Amino acid sequence: MKRLILICLLAFLVLSACQQPTETLLTGDTQGTTWHLKMVLDGTAANPEEIGTAVAALFSRIDERFSNWREDSELARFNRQETTEWQSLSPEVVQLTRLAREIHDKTGGCYDPTVQPLSELWGFAREEQRVPAPGEIQAVLAHIGMDKLEIDAAGDRLRKRDPALRLSLDSIAQGYTIGAMAQLLEDRGIHNYLAEIGGEMKVKGHKANGGAWRVAVEKPKPLTREVQRILELQRQDGIAVMTSGTYRNYFEADGKTYSHIIDPRTGMPVNHQLLSTTVLHENPTLADAWSTALLCVGETEGLRIAAAEGLRALFIHQEGDQLKETLSPAFAQYLGP
Repeated sequence: MKRLILICLLAFLVLSACQQPTETLLTGDTQGTTWHLKMVLDGTAANPEEIGTAVAALFSRIDERFSNWREDSELARFNRQETTEWQSLSPEVVQLTRLAREIHDKTGGCYDPTVQPLSELWGFAREEQRVPAPGEIQAVLAHIGMDKLEIDAAGDRLRKRDPALRLSLDSIAQGYTIGAMAQLLEDRGIHNYLAEIGGEMKVKGHKANGGAWRVAVEKPKPLTREVQRILELQRQDGIAVMTSGTYRNYFEADGKTYSHIIDPRTGMPVNHQLLSTTVLHENPTLADAWSTALLCVGETEGLRIAAAEGLRALFIHQEGDQLKETLSPAFAQYLGP
């Protein structure tokens, strides 16, 4: 916290010494990665130190709700309770679970927030990757599926139909966090900003010089960091940019490559040529979930779903030794000529 406050104060002093509008930068660590805020504070009464303190409190509150690594988080307690009785949770947890179910249904069950035990079976959770035996996969599959979970949205309750069911909202909670960061800024009269966690972000308005925010989409190569394309975004209503990929977290065994994206319908890593998906959406929570969901179903089904749902989606897939881009109709329209 002391380091964060120092960064805030230095940024504030730099701003005070400048005649032209500039950007204030806040940065830190959260959710196992880094976060950044770039804000144009000119003309507002916002205080950088107060914003930094509020962001830290926000992260702590969200961690208490959604963390799979804290034994005292709401989700951890819910997962430990091997019961089929209704359990009361915070509205945020129930709301995100309800949204996850909607996307689950629209992807034929490929997107599923109960898939975590399969990821652990394949060793992705603890970097101990291995190919499990078919019998092991089937034993875990018996306790996977959103059909084994009931949601009472009005009463903020969840109930397991299978006591062994476990719920993880990692694939949607980061987007929710970015949305909450953006709302924190909005509440303080800040309408020109870039809010980012681990490369996922929401941008609104413009940079201090009046130009568009420039966001890089990474080329999906495992050993290098190269830019696939640059998106110039200048939106008064704000837009989230979320990318999911298979090209960094994978392992090879007996000449085969296994991705960390597990299809909960088969218990196996996805087997298609789609390497990454980027989704643009006004709602960061939905952008986060959809980027993972479309990556699961693959480029052909993903394009069909994106077109049907009006999603702005960019797909990058492998074709021989070449990388190929496919744009959903809404994404192509968004970019313009």
